Amino acid sequence: MGATRSQKEIYFSKLKDLIAQHPSIFLVNVDNVGSNQMHQIRVALRGKGVVLMGKNTMVRRALRTILSEYPQFERLLPYVKGNIGFVFTSGDLKEIREIITANKVAAPARAGALAPKDVIVPAGNTGMEPGKTSFFQALGIPTKIARGTIEIVSDVKVVTAGTRVGPSEATLLNMLNISPFTYGMTVVQIFDSGNVFSPDVLDIGDEELLGRFLSGIKAVAAISLAIHFPTLASVTHSLVNSYKNLIAISLATEYTFEGSEKAKEYLANPEAFAAAAPVAAAAEEAAPAAVAKEETKEEENESDDDMGFGLFD
Repeated sequence: MGATRSQKEIYFSKLKDLIAQHPSIFLVNVDNVGSNQMHQIRVALRGKGVVLMGKNTMVRRALRTILSEYPQFERLLPYVKGNIGFVFTSGDLKEIREIITANKVAAPARAGALAPKDVIVPAGNTGMEPGKTSFFQALGIPTKIARGTIEIVSDVKVVTAGTRVGPSEATLLNMLNISPFTYGMTVVQIFDSGNVFSPDVLDIGDEELLGRFLSGIKAVAAISLAIHFPTLASVTHSLVNSYKNLIAISLATEYTFEGSEKAKEYLANPEAFAAAAPVAAAAEEAAPAAVAKEETKEEENESDDDMGFGLFD
């Protein structure tokens, strides 16, 4: 049964109010999320975010009614498909995402369900009687009989992520009491200040961002220098290269300026600089030794003043 006109008006009004109050929206998938689990997520988000669910047709219609005022929300329309909902927030996106995805519930494998991850049956004794060996043979799982029970010889992947769980796999996993999947609310896309992006963007750290930014600056500077087109990224390199050229011209001619005087002196008398270097190094080594010698002398003087007697001798 569809929503009544009054219910739709209330929903449209609530959606518009939430959009006006919060700059960020998480589009979330709620497949296999029960009512109790949804309640727990709402409680965890209390004061930090608001969950709004609705049928896709009504959500699309509600979004279209606000496009004249908020045209940027047209970017959300392609993602309104499947079992989705909205989480409106003004908080830190990473923190809100962790709250959304933290609530997970273990669930058994069901035939026909889409596997969110690989399922591997570990090696070991199953405790099952030999009469059930056929289940393992049907799935190509190597087994042996040990102490009257079935033992799996090695780890075997029985379900691949992204594929449907078969009836045999589901039966076997349930017989082994393996609940391989966890279900919860997942983030599909994030809308923030008019931009829509994947939740993987939140995993990019500050160091990686800084590294990419510096790589871009280096690339711009290299291109600018190669084509002789000055930019903010290359101007420093251009000044340094020009200064080097001035020193080179000064060394090759009689023209001298303050920056090239020391270089000319070094080329004219390199022995003087070579002799000065060991003297400077020796002076640096001698300084700590002199300080230590002076401290030793002070200690000796203090000992002489005492005359070998204590204060009360």
